[in-house]
Amino acid sequence: MSNIVQDDAIIQPPAIGTRIWNSTSRILRKLADEPLGMVGFIILAILVVVAIFAPWIAPYDPAAQTLGDALQPPSLAHLAGTDEFGRDIFSRLVYGTRITIQTVLSVSVIVGPIGLVIGVVAGFFGGRTDAILMRATDIVLSFPSLILALAFAAALGAGLGTAIVAISLTAWPPIARLARAEALVVRNADYVAAARLYGASPMRILFLYIAPMCIPSVIVRLTLNMAGIILTAASLGFLGLGAQPPLPEWGAMISSGRKFMLDYWWVAVMPGVAILLTSLAFNIAGDTLRDLLDPRHARS
Repeated sequence: MSNIVQDDAIIQPPAIGTRIWNSTSRILRKLADEPLGMVGFIILAILVVVAIFAPWIAPYDPAAQTLGDALQPPSLAHLAGTDEFGRDIFSRLVYGTRITIQTVLSVSVIVGPIGLVIGVVAGFFGGRTDAILMRATDIVLSFPSLILALAFAAALGAGLGTAIVAISLTAWPPIARLARAEALVVRNADYVAAARLYGASPMRILFLYIAPMCIPSVIVRLTLNMAGIILTAASLGFLGLGAQPPLPEWGAMISSGRKFMLDYWWVAVMPGVAILLTSLAFNIAGDTLRDLLDPRHARS
């Protein structure tokens, strides 16, 4: 009877809920020793709160035009100044946080599962399947992501939805390659070999034994990619292929304010600072999360 229990323990993968709870507890304990990482997570938490409660935080309607107040410098009445139409830039930044968070989350929700499935299938089955999937991945990687996103956005038409699709079509290959590398390691684990011995189907092994073990690394990679997603979305907005006016998208705000840079610097600088802080926060949080989840990359 004891041998049977031991055999059953060998073929059972670690419970997903248990792993998530243990990882979360360990992260919260170690995060106290990462003050810079804590700052990154605090900034991201503030951004989420701002996006949720934007109507109560913004002092003005972001689309309301008051030509008499055009191009006013930062003051108590307008914390970030006004643009060429007299719109309050701070209010537009607050509402623009919603667009940025929506873009980042939408792209992550799309590319995460796609990259994970392609990667673990390629790593688990190997052979011709691996060769076909990885060559397709290499083809997408061979193009600069921004140029490819611009091509897709131009073909699909300008708009926030098409920008999200265009970015997603170019952002999944790094996730797929990472998931493949993780699957190549996990497929040789003892519990996977024991599951094969006891007759588990390939699909069961793939999605219940291997894929869950790759999820933490994929989450870390997605977090690190979010800064790039923000910059790509801002680039599309700057070129007029992202969110369309009057939506307060940060890249589009920089584009409209670039012609006032010499005399009215705040029109373009304020959204640029918002992009900088948000991208920096995601980079810091992703780097800290990588150190906490994978001790191999921890700083000495």
